[in-house]
Amino acid sequence: MKLVACQIQTPDTRSADERDAHVGRLATLVDRYLTENSGDLVVLPELSTIDYSEAAFQNLDVLAEDLNGPSVEQFASVAKSHGVTIAFGMPLRNGANICISQVVIGSDGSVAGHYDKLHTAQFGDSMEAPYFARGDHLMVFQVDDVRIAPIICYDFRFPELTRRLAFEQDVQVILHPVAFSKDSTFPSWHHFAVARAMENQVFFLSLNRAGPRYGQSIFCPPWIDEARSPVKFGESEEIKTFDIDLSLLQDARQEFSFRGDHLGGYGDLPVLGSARGS
Repeated sequence: MKLVACQIQTPDTRSADERDAHVGRLATLVDRYLTENSGDLVVLPELSTIDYSEAAFQNLDVLAEDLNGPSVEQFASVAKSHGVTIAFGMPLRNGANICISQVVIGSDGSVAGHYDKLHTAQFGDSMEAPYFARGDHLMVFQVDDVRIAPIICYDFRFPELTRRLAFEQDVQVILHPVAFSKDSTFPSWHHFAVARAMENQVFFLSLNRAGPRYGQSIFCPPWIDEARSPVKFGESEEIKTFDIDLSLLQDARQEFSFRGDHLGGYGDLPVLGSARGS
């Protein structure tokens, strides 16, 4: 499977017209890339339809959409035209709530599903809690014979989430769309991404938006050694294609068998030694 990762630039978006013009540019960008390059799954970052800012969030009443909105319509046209799956981020209106969502559009142009961010971040440059509701479900989808699951930005700080996807749902690729700005959390970002890839032995794409305060997306293989290293982006807008070769994943899991050695019930083990607080 060929995974197309789009680190894209996002302008200020305060109105539906500005959002739709931006999404139209993204759809054209992806369409032109796929005209010249093959791909099976196209991924865009967290909230890729709008900019990440207090000003944008204060206009969610006009910027948020449902699954029948113009952003889905524009990306669905590209997906159907090229026979690819597209996963993109948007503020999704769900009744009275708005979620930070990653919407997946199948190769036939229909909505395959969506994942809503479970953990809203409220530290550093993050400002989500007053504006967005938390999600309440996981999502797994398949492209060809590859099992894939999205999580979003802050979600990866909680290893139980990726462990469940990899161990219980047999996910082989984790998509991690983000909006990581260069605040105090930025230096630890890549370390978490590499750890999640290797501890679960999955392919892990952590995809940011472009720009001087963003950029530096990273793609991690299921094992890192002298022959394989993570692939890092710069700060500018760029598209990279990665081959998802399941034989590499199977080889890593066979050679380094710690998935099979996982005990599962660590919480049931007795704790010996001094009592807490003694």
